[in-house]
Amino acid sequence: MRLAIYLAFRKFFCGTIPRAIVLILLLIQVSSCNIVKRVKSGEHLITENIILEDGKVNKQERVNNIIIQKVNSGMQGIIRAPLKLHLYNLARPNIDSIIDARILSKPTKVKRKTNLLSKKQFDRFIDSKRSFNSWLKRTGEAPVIYNDAKTQKTASNLNKYYAKRGWFNNTVDFEVEKDSNKRAKVSYKITKNQPYILDSIKPMISSPAIDSLYSEFSKSSLLKKGDQFDEDNYDRERERINAYLRNSGFYYFGQDYIRMVIDTIGTNHKVNTELIIADRAIRGEDSTITRPFKVYKIKEINIFTDDNFDNRFKAISDTTHYGDYTLYSKNKLKFRPKALTDAVFIQKGDIYSDLARSRTSRYLNDLQMFRYPSIDYVENEEDTTLTANIYLEPRKKYTLSFDPEINQSNIQTIGFSFSTGLKIRNIFRGAETLEVTGIAAIGASKDRSDDASAFFDINEFGGNIRLTLPRLFTPFNTDKIIPKYMSPNTVINLSTTSQQNIGLDKQTFAGIVAYNWSPKNTVTNSVELFNVQFVKNLNTDNYFGVYSNSFNRLDNIARDIGYIGQNESLENPANNFGPADVFIDDVLNENTSLTPQDEDYISVSNIDERKDRLTENNLIFSSSFDYKKDKRQNIFDNDFSIFKWRVELAGNLLSNFSELFGSTKNENGNYEVFGVAFSQYFKTEIDYVKYFDFGRNNIFAFRSYAGIAIPYGNSNSIPFAESFFGGGPNDNRAWTAYNLGPGRSNNTNEFNEANFKIHISAEQRFGLFGDLRGALFVDVGNIWNVLDNVEDEDATFTGFKSLQDIAVGSGFGLRYDFDFFVLRFDVGFKTYDPAQDLDNRWFRDYNFRNAVYNIGINYPF
Repeated sequence: MRLAIYLAFRKFFCGTIPRAIVLILLLIQVSSCNIVKRVKSGEHLITENIILEDGKVNKQERVNNIIIQKVNSGMQGIIRAPLKLHLYNLARPNIDSIIDARILSKPTKVKRKTNLLSKKQFDRFIDSKRSFNSWLKRTGEAPVIYNDAKTQKTASNLNKYYAKRGWFNNTVDFEVEKDSNKRAKVSYKITKNQPYILDSIKPMISSPAIDSLYSEFSKSSLLKKGDQFDEDNYDRERERINAYLRNSGFYYFGQDYIRMVIDTIGTNHKVNTELIIADRAIRGEDSTITRPFKVYKIKEINIFTDDNFDNRFKAISDTTHYGDYTLYSKNKLKFRPKALTDAVFIQKGDIYSDLARSRTSRYLNDLQMFRYPSIDYVENEEDTTLTANIYLEPRKKYTLSFDPEINQSNIQTIGFSFSTGLKIRNIFRGAETLEVTGIAAIGASKDRSDDASAFFDINEFGGNIRLTLPRLFTPFNTDKIIPKYMSPNTVINLSTTSQQNIGLDKQTFAGIVAYNWSPKNTVTNSVELFNVQFVKNLNTDNYFGVYSNSFNRLDNIARDIGYIGQNESLENPANNFGPADVFIDDVLNENTSLTPQDEDYISVSNIDERKDRLTENNLIFSSSFDYKKDKRQNIFDNDFSIFKWRVELAGNLLSNFSELFGSTKNENGNYEVFGVAFSQYFKTEIDYVKYFDFGRNNIFAFRSYAGIAIPYGNSNSIPFAESFFGGGPNDNRAWTAYNLGPGRSNNTNEFNEANFKIHISAEQRFGLFGDLRGALFVDVGNIWNVLDNVEDEDATFTGFKSLQDIAVGSGFGLRYDFDFFVLRFDVGFKTYDPAQDLDNRWFRDYNFRNAVYNIGINYPF
């Protein structure tokens, strides 16, 4: 104990670890000496549970969760900090007696406090002590006291667990080590012995129709001869057989009709299995009869298109026959029949299938035209067929939305925005959705220099039109390539915005035609056939007003070489940056004392190149493909992976047309469309996220990302909107957004970006108390320029040697879970800073003064 305190103090005064962290660890170490504060004499606090499987420690969560008496939260791990136990120990078990003895039993003290506070305030004071004590108990966690009966119950459960996995003759013992400090360590010792192996499977099937299919569905059996017995495989095999038969026409079949009987007596560690499938049981009022299962076919399909509460007493007034479907409406039919029948996978004459039913339900829900569509089947006893009835309740045709917002940012003191949207369903009677939205925003900028101007000097206006078609809108039939069960849809989107007094003032126009489909429940694909973006900068003269760091560097260079006086500036009183542009021209034309070999000359040249790039208008005409595989089952699933891949090509079509029609090039050797040189590049991104759930709110999350955008043909650089940046609350949290890189360069640009990026994050998340979570994280990555017009070696990726310029950030965070979102606070420390000298990069600014504090919504990945 003394040694631990000494080493902690030494770290505190001499080490590079932030002192507050060391102090916290020190307090935890000291307070851990008192974790048995509320453990009574003769009792023992369980500090560790160990499962030894054939002499080896088993740390699998599935096995360790069997233990009934788990240790207190935070008791096990590298940093043993049972915070909840410490909170509980702070509570007084006899708070009423203490209050009575120290305060209420002393009339003089009560009278003095009552006169000082008043009777009402005094009562509140007493209640607050009780309430705080209750809060400590409620938020904290009582010590887990060793209980022999629960330990024996755990041993019994472990015995059953291993028996279910094939070790029928396993033995489980436990050993308890108790010390004089009221602590106990429990070890469970499992000897598995020889496992039992699957041998024969004998079918005993009563219904001839099912028996005739046995040879077919047994081919995919999960019970294989020679495999070790596992009870879970028997359960999964019952589910598989049930699904197969339910999709093979057996409408009345259920999993309860399947039984597995095993025999291990005198088999020399072999398991013989009888697969029993009984006949259908038909229950009447007084008796139950059995009948063989039959295959049912679909006789007819009826679609009730306006089944709702208001129409419940109305008669059918509109009947439409379309193919093998009959559509009934109590009012006039509002949908084209094909729009509804395309969503139905139940076909006349087909055998009954659960799969067809679930696909129909899913597709109808994806249309977002109906509330809770339902499908019922009615048996036709005379011919063993089914009538499928589909009931649809249409949503309202028109939906209007309003979204007001008040906000602040780094460019405005206060801002107000208002957006409104109109959604029109079934606009062309084919289950299409048209959404029209508009936005208007005003704000007061932080750098208003003219007090006489309007207070709200920032404005933005924009509009968006989005049409969603529940099919692929193509001139040819794509059903064989992308069948309708993949829920294909087409999105056509047009948008435009106009900004004033925001940066360089911009007008933008964008148009997208995209196809989306889902070949599996976990996979979604998207093809943007056309994605057109046009950006026009309206106020390029204000470039140095926006990018003030670049202007300050020019100002300093101009003073250093005597171009202007020490008290002069390249900005005139009218906030005009014309003198700065003149200075750049003079430097690049060698009309100053600077030569192309001077560092200041190179800096001016880089500033000019960056200015030209960020003030130029952009025209991007691209096509892309997105693939996403998301194995997360629901929002509570914390053991999953997500893989995303995107590839994009821009400018090829315009380049081919320009060459075909013999278009002339501008002075820079680039083709132009509408007076703008269009961008041409290849871009791809790969993103992989993996979660590992270790139980009890302990989750390890990992993310890896790589992206590259290579200009060619009509471009020698990537548009700013398509480039990569580093830093920020969802990236490398030790740097602010756009403040990292490129490479080892130490730029002071407001927005650092490049066309190549690598990023890796690892985060250990754990519970603290209540809905408060903690996290320790490491972020690794950087951005570089590659295969473009940037020649700065510090910012360029030249090979594996450049990987030594990867930045490393680490830190800790707090998260509070509000169920519907997570509020996140992270502190990031620059652990390895590539902008520093090579031998002085580790822990250079590793302290709270130079830390970056991030606030975000939800997890970073």
